[in-house]
Amino acid sequence: MAKHGKKYLEARQKIDRNTQYDPAEAFRLLKEIAGATFDETVELAVKLGVNPKHADQQVRGATVLPHGTGKNVRVIVFAKGDKVREAEEAGADIVGAEDLAEKIQGGWLDFDVAVAAPDVMGMVGKLGRILGPRGLMPNPKTGTVTFDLTRAIAEIKAGKVEYRTDKAGIIHVPLGKISFSEEQLLGNFYTVIEALIKAKPAAAKGQYLRSIAVSSTMGPGIKINSQKAATLGRIA
Repeated sequence: MAKHGKKYLEARQKIDRNTQYDPAEAFRLLKEIAGATFDETVELAVKLGVNPKHADQQVRGATVLPHGTGKNVRVIVFAKGDKVREAEEAGADIVGAEDLAEKIQGGWLDFDVAVAAPDVMGMVGKLGRILGPRGLMPNPKTGTVTFDLTRAIAEIKAGKVEYRTDKAGIIHVPLGKISFSEEQLLGNFYTVIEALIKAKPAAAKGQYLRSIAVSSTMGPGIKINSQKAATLGRIA
């Protein structure tokens, strides 16, 4: 069993592990117990009532956080022709084609998001074994395979985050930094919750939002009442 440090144990004592908190209270408490010496990332974990083993119950998509992620996102773009200039002017960190693919095949992965124009996906597809397991493969469902590179890059730089159920049916999404205000974290939280509910598969039965928890990089998880989260998120 992993051993936790003194600060973690002290923070955990301030949390009632049997309580599902109101969203606003959860973020207030999260900021109160944060004790790391760096600006921790705030993470959201949502257990969904789906069976991701079935293709019609997988939940995947993307949404733009209204207050951003607090992170400088490094974006690479696979493109040719006129699209190279468009991507560069839109703020892409690196733009390329075969040369960029070779660089990645050589082990370079110093980026956060990869975007690709549809006409080069035949080449990018060969990188699936490298990018796929790391969640970096461009995909039409998340808006990272598109001819509208200007819009895609702008959204990513502004705070676009992707979500996808893992093998256990859990979604993990960053909500920003612990230095964000409670209102900013709540705004980002509700944006993700609304996106997840809109993405609910028709084949999903029973309770959809099974459990919700938020945590900072070095802190313990805080449970959030799923019903209140959906209601306060203005979703019937």
